[in-house]
Amino acid sequence: MDLIADIGATNGRFALVDDKGRILAVERFKLADFASVDDVLRTYLAERRASDQPKRAVLAVAAPIVGDEVSMVNRGWRFSQSELARTFGLAGLQVVNDFAAIAWALPHLTPEHVKQIGGGSPVRGTPIAALGPGSGLGVSSVVPCADGWAVAQGEGGHVTLPAMNDREAEVIDMIRDELGHCSAERILSGPGLVRLYQALARLAGRGTPTVSPYDVTALAEQGEPLARKTREMFFAMLGTVAGDLALTLGARGGIYIAGGIVPNLVGALSGSGFRGRFEDKGRYRWYMESIPTYVITEPLPAFIGLRRLLGYR
Repeated sequence: MDLIADIGATNGRFALVDDKGRILAVERFKLADFASVDDVLRTYLAERRASDQPKRAVLAVAAPIVGDEVSMVNRGWRFSQSELARTFGLAGLQVVNDFAAIAWALPHLTPEHVKQIGGGSPVRGTPIAALGPGSGLGVSSVVPCADGWAVAQGEGGHVTLPAMNDREAEVIDMIRDELGHCSAERILSGPGLVRLYQALARLAGRGTPTVSPYDVTALAEQGEPLARKTREMFFAMLGTVAGDLALTLGARGGIYIAGGIVPNLVGALSGSGFRGRFEDKGRYRWYMESIPTYVITEPLPAFIGLRRLLGYR
């Protein structure tokens, strides 16, 4: 048996892969209930039979992978890859960024895994990219190479967020005054959705309401005006950042939206300004109109990529 896991800032998803490449024993844990990566792994493996203890593992982690030490900024956890392998008796351990796992899955997603938003058709043999608001903002891409595909790992969620109108500039200025830098993740994430709602509330003279991401989305569904404005600005900004990503990479194979927020709001996204802002690139509108955008509706897309990293097709 092999172990695969998608460990974000909020949730961890774990599974075993048998020698035929079948994904088994899928479990999800709220990471706030655990003290460390070791702790949640030990809990998952304690429920497995002795004969099912893995010898290899591939972990997708919401962190930059730049050496043996991994620091999960949005979770506050740190671990050593080599020590983790020794602790659990693993003959092989590979740790990748969580959105790198998504990127490995992108060329293998089918229409049953996604919902297309707007027009455009993918061009075979061209780069594909993904971004996803969740506890943070993940960004990744996969590019064609001589022997298939190569994944480009980065930290694109931390690029500087641009303003496309005066109201967005006011919001970004408020966040910059508070935090020093307004990255895309500062708004295009769960905490960012709250930050955006509160900024718009202050600009409207309503103080700083105490809300959760769930509260904002629920209020928007109920028609509360400020929450509706928040959701619309969130989707518009997402469209701008997604469009910038597509232009930067030449991602004519498509842009995919993943993460824990948007897949639950596909209907609202379809009726929003997301696609209009994606295409709003001046003289290059014609170029953007040809690039498809999708929401990944498959609940475990990282597992598709992790399975391939283990060598299964």
